[in-house]
Amino acid sequence: QVQVVESGGGLVQAGGSLRLSCAASGSIFSFNTMGWYRQAPGKQRELVATTSGGSTNYADSVKGRFTISRDNAKKMVYLQMNSLKPEDTAVYYCYLQQFGDYWGQGTQVTVSS
Repeated sequence: QVQVVESGGGLVQAGGSLRLSCAASGSIFSFNTMGWYRQAPGKQRELVATTSGGSTNYADSVKGRFTISRDNAKKMVYLQMNSLKPEDTAVYYCYLQQFGDYWGQGTQVTVSS
């Protein structure tokens, strides 16, 4: 019943900003982990940011540039990405942990220089 869908990706120049959105539907409870992962061509999928129980965690590579937030009432999670760099280019995936793992389909973010 649970579905996770991302949106907001696109092509931006280095130094620009994007805001990714993730909409979850189904039986989703409070105090569950939600977050963002990304995968670049030829690389493993890596953690970008997570939020759970009011706490947040960021990869070192995005600290100070990205901000994760969530709206539990609307069952949405966001990733504000500022000061984007070409190395941020990847497919970004929304993630929900609730006993099982749920993933969105991914949204492409491309940063040009």
